[in-house]
Order: sequence, then structure tokens, then C-alpha cells
Amino acid sequence: MSLGNNGAGKTTILNAVAGLIRSASGSMRFLNKEITRLPAYEIVRLGLSLVREGGKPFTEMTVHENLLMGAYAPVPWKRKEETVKRVEAFFPLLKQRAQQLARTLSGGERQMLGMGRSLMSTPTLCMFDEPSYGLAPIMVKKLFKYIQALKEQGITILVVEQNIRHALDVADRAYVLENGRIVLEGKSSELIENDHIQKVYLGL
Repeated sequence: MSLGNNGAGKTTILNAVAGLIRSASGSMRFLNKEITRLPAYEIVRLGLSLVREGGKPFTEMTVHENLLMGAYAPVPWKRKEETVKRVEAFFPLLKQRAQQLARTLSGGERQMLGMGRSLMSTPTLCMFDEPSYGLAPIMVKKLFKYIQALKEQGITILVVEQNIRHALDVADRAYVLENGRIVLEGKSSELIENDHIQKVYLGL
């Protein structure tokens, strides 16, 4: 999990890992494969997915069509209907809204759809960019329960988040970014007791 305020560089890191932007220097490896210069669609095929802030659905498509877009790679496409059923079982609301246009969904529902679409590619690593941003507290709690459930299913999770308390509750390990640099890292259970975290991020 990566923590930090706006402008710390959290989203930039996720976009670089996902192949949406090019890093100026350095290299990245995923499952022992160099991915630094790979296009985004090839990175997805390797088993890495990104849920962008707000879910970013295709607003003029239905919920079902949005889910299918997440399975565009050859292998996931062959079992797309089976995967849709699993995703809808995990997110019952998406089944209820299957024929509804994505633009009619609430913010929390769009975030769920973004998560569901990401799962359609059957990732081994799923990255979340600010999943709680702009959502009501009750929806934030629900979304983090979903993230915890995905973790328990064996999917590796990387969360970029400003909601420190919720994020630390579900994460095993955390990194704190400030001005593009890692200033703290360690087990979440230890960082939540850190004086800097409590003062700057938790207001204690």
C-alpha cells in the first residue's frame, strides 16, 4: 500500500507500472519479466490490472458491456461469461444494474464497476488508485471490505490511498510517499503507531 497527500507521486507510480505513462528512468519487473517499456495491453495480459480513481467506466456502455471490456485479452475472452458470473456473484449490485448505462451509476457504483471490470482480466496483481476518493463513509467501508475479500482470495493488492486509517486496516505493508520519495515504510501494524503518521496523517 502507498500512502501520501495529493501531489506526492502515488498515481504517477501506478500509471507508470500499468504502462499508461513512460518512466523517465529506472526499470520495473513483474513476475520476473521486464515491463518498463511494454504497452499497457501487454502488461494486462501478464496479469496486472489497474482500477483508476472513480472507476472510469465507459459511460455510454451498459454495466455488462463495461465488464466485457475488461476481458478483451485473448485468454480472458475465452472464459468471459464464466468470469462475468463470478464477478456478479462478488458484486451483486452489478448484476442488478447489468443493462443500465454506466453514466447513471453513483460514484460508489462506478467504483464497484471499475473493480469488476478489472477482475475480468483475471489479474494476479490488482492496483487501486484512491478507491475511497469522493465517496460517503458508508461506501468507503464497503469498498475496503471488498478489497479485503479480494486479498483473501489470493489476489495481490496494491492500494494508493489518502484515507490512511482504512488503508492501514487492510494492508500488510505500507509505504509513505512525500514529494515523490518514500519517507517511511514497514508493516502497517507498526506504521499506524508511528509518531509522524499519527501527527501528519491521522491528526492525533
